[in-house]
Amino acid sequence: MSPELFHAIAQVVRRQTKDGRPIPLLSRYDPQERTWSEPMPFLFQRQIGTVHSVLAPNTVVRMLSRRCEEIAQTNKSFEDATFTPHDFRRLFATEVVNGGLPVHIGAALLGHTNLQTTQGYVAVFAEDIVGHYQKFLDHRRSQRPEDEYTDVTPHEWAEFEEHFDMRKVELGNCARPYGTPCQHEHACIRCPMLQINPKMLPRLDELEKVLVMRRKRAEEEQWLGEIEGIGLTLTFLRTKQADAIRSRRRTIVDLEFPRPRG
Repeated sequence: MSPELFHAIAQVVRRQTKDGRPIPLLSRYDPQERTWSEPMPFLFQRQIGTVHSVLAPNTVVRMLSRRCEEIAQTNKSFEDATFTPHDFRRLFATEVVNGGLPVHIGAALLGHTNLQTTQGYVAVFAEDIVGHYQKFLDHRRSQRPEDEYTDVTPHEWAEFEEHFDMRKVELGNCARPYGTPCQHEHACIRCPMLQINPKMLPRLDELEKVLVMRRKRAEEEQWLGEIEGIGLTLTFLRTKQADAIRSRRRTIVDLEFPRPRG
């Protein structure tokens, strides 16, 4: 617990154990499970007359609503604000994860068996992601020799730009890593690194017709090796057609070309 949370819980415990009495053991009805719990020392309970009872969620909601109305008298942002007890669970999850706690540890604290459940609880903001990632990079770079992070020379930058110029091919773009040559002797249709430009789908249709005609001739001449090779090429081509059609349905984001730092 943080010091603030520990202080709040300690105040609740002190109020429930006033005059040295133990916390009463009460049973609570769970409306989701539709069962009564075993007698337990619930912290959030109250006494009306001689009857002790566990605070119901609706009671807590009404208490929070009254508190918001009081705060709204001096802080207008609380006007019409509503909270549920569960909201504070989400706020806690967001606070600890954005504060640097690994999400799998946050999941354990919340009792989640699935990390996606915890991620649904957490409100992560873009600037927080960038900030935490930059801190991670700075930490890793601080552990490396300084000479690994020298300024880029004009020759190195020109070589970098040339690499991306050489990746432009007829059907789209080659996604091979920087500084690596073509590994498939420019057999682009079969290469998994080829990213098809959706504008070139008509060109793929033309190539498919040519390949079908070549396979038909190969079948007539019984060129078995040729039949197998053309069939494999057609499989790759049709896969890339489907990928290009899917990418055409998505909105394209222009990331612009990187520029050297001044």
